[in-house]
Amino acid sequence: MFETGKYRLVITVKSVRGNCPIYKVGERIVVDSPRIVVKETDNLCIHALGCILSMIVPLSHGMSFKLLGLAKEEGERGYFQCLDPGKPHTDGGTVLFEVKREKI
Repeated sequence: MFETGKYRLVITVKSVRGNCPIYKVGERIVVDSPRIVVKETDNLCIHALGCILSMIVPLSHGMSFKLLGLAKEEGERGYFQCLDPGKPHTDGGTVLFEVKREKI
């Protein structure tokens, strides 16, 4: 489950549960590993980055979303969420992200 090549990752906010002071639905983070494409990235939260940081290199080199536990089926997209649990535990909220992979 490993395709050769290099991929760009487009990470899009799909939903926000609770209150997130950083993200709104539709905002994106764009990664051309090893760099974050700042001009195409709307916002960057250290909590969200921490959740996906270990996945960026494998995904950008073609590792399977399914094998990494980010999707139910093989394909070019997967999902993760930030670690903030939201109410009643924190004043924040949980953000669900979709990661799409594009061949470079």
